[in-house]
Amino acid sequence: MLFSSAVLISSPALAGKKKEPVDYTPTYSQPAPEGVAPNGGIFQAANGYAPLTSGARAAMVGDIITIQLVESTQASKSNAANMGRDGSIGLTPPSTGPLSGIISATDIASSGTQTFKGTGAASQSNSLNGEITVTVAKLFPNGTMLVRGQKALTLNRGDEFIQIAGLVRQADITPDNKILSTRVADAKITYTGKGEIARASRQGWLQRFFSMLSPF
Repeated sequence: MLFSSAVLISSPALAGKKKEPVDYTPTYSQPAPEGVAPNGGIFQAANGYAPLTSGARAAMVGDIITIQLVESTQASKSNAANMGRDGSIGLTPPSTGPLSGIISATDIASSGTQTFKGTGAASQSNSLNGEITVTVAKLFPNGTMLVRGQKALTLNRGDEFIQIAGLVRQADITPDNKILSTRVADAKITYTGKGEIARASRQGWLQRFFSMLSPF
């Protein structure tokens, strides 16, 4: 399992708004109600139903799905601008008359030069690879399922947390009950950590304070 960087993906509708907390606690399967509803039918969908054609694919609340994290994003931007302008003016002083000895050519000649050159470039790349197993938290009438879950790794120098929540289609789930993270709609993926390594990669509180005040 390789985690090269942290990725956070959220819905564009939430851009610029306060992030709402997401509950990543696992959802457990509820026991089927005892008895048969007195509606005269033999088939009762409320008791839990999955077609035989779905095999072992998750289909009910509490079922388990393995999500393969294959997130990779790359972005780059560059621009350049050049500008230049030259100007000059000169007048020939009179060679005769009372002003001939007073005004010289250098007194009435002028010139100017203006130049500008600007360049800019930006690039960013992120990747997140691995697997995380989640549970089905809710079923919707159109067949989509809300899945969510988290994984906590305790290492000798800190803790790592991987959290994911989103919507999946049953048709996108493979026969071995796996789905790619690129098939998760409204995906919220978080990879964070705490401990000595995480603290060492952040600025101190005093340095962050002066960074906010610095005009440079």
